[in-house]
Amino acid sequence: MSAKPQEKAALEPETGAMPEKRAGAQAAGGSSLQGFSRPSVYHAAVVIFLEFFAWGLLTTPMLTVLHETFPQHTFLMNGLIQGVKGLLSFLSAPLIGALSDVWGRKPFLLCTVFFTCFPIPLMRISPWWYFAMISVSGVFSVTFSVIFAYVADVTQEHERSTAYGWVSATFAASLVSSPAIGAYLSANYGDNLVVLVATVVALLDICFILLAVPESFPEKMRPLSWGVQISWKQADPFASLKKVGKDSTVLLICITVFLSYLPEAGQYSSFFLYLRQVIGFGSVKIAAFIAMVGILSIVAQVSIILLMPFSLSLFFLTFLF
Repeated sequence: MSAKPQEKAALEPETGAMPEKRAGAQAAGGSSLQGFSRPSVYHAAVVIFLEFFAWGLLTTPMLTVLHETFPQHTFLMNGLIQGVKGLLSFLSAPLIGALSDVWGRKPFLLCTVFFTCFPIPLMRISPWWYFAMISVSGVFSVTFSVIFAYVADVTQEHERSTAYGWVSATFAASLVSSPAIGAYLSANYGDNLVVLVATVVALLDICFILLAVPESFPEKMRPLSWGVQISWKQADPFASLKKVGKDSTVLLICITVFLSYLPEAGQYSSFFLYLRQVIGFGSVKIAAFIAMVGILSIVAQVSIILLMPFSLSLFFLTFLF
């Protein structure tokens, strides 16, 4: 789960190597339709919702297993696990993005969702393997990078801000109910059922990608040869940071987003654990808290989407007159 997916899109390295071709990908995609209907933002939204709904179900059981596995160093190990996962995601995101420009978005949607959700059943099999695989899964835990590239493929430039907003709102919607459902199932039927349901939801997401999600990046828009070499510049996670300094406006935006997101990321990684271990919140209160945050996030995203055209018009009127 990520607190602000839209901001991640701004911070992460470029996902594609051919942005100038994306605007026409939807119109050119007739030969690559494999799935239900034409590729759309709705496909991306469903993939995101199911993935994070599955992880949301595990909120309460994961806090319990984390404390039982590392009783003396719960907060330290939580930080290390999340830190390693985040670092690996940062390093791998540009390479996966560059490869998706060669082989298409769908294979890497499947790959990222599969490896992100792979640790779920390990929670009950072996907690040590569960937390180890969560850390290592960071190499492929870049679903949002591929999702935003998918959205860019199927939308025109003037539509993308709204489309990104809807995807982010869908992510928040997955937080509204899943922790509460997970807490209820855990209290009444045990953690084993919660893990089973989360695993089934993750498998449903994978099946949805396999059967229903059409490829958004048609073959005619890709390099002529699938054996085309990926340059280090495309895979370099620091390449985007170098480009940022060349534009003062983009640089200021990135600094603002970074300074805003840095403390929030630290808070997010340990806040639910803090509520449980320090304040003493029970499963119901934690689920209610997450639901409230999710509802407020949805309201904020939808409000910004609706107000954006009016705010831009007001800005230009003020500037002109």
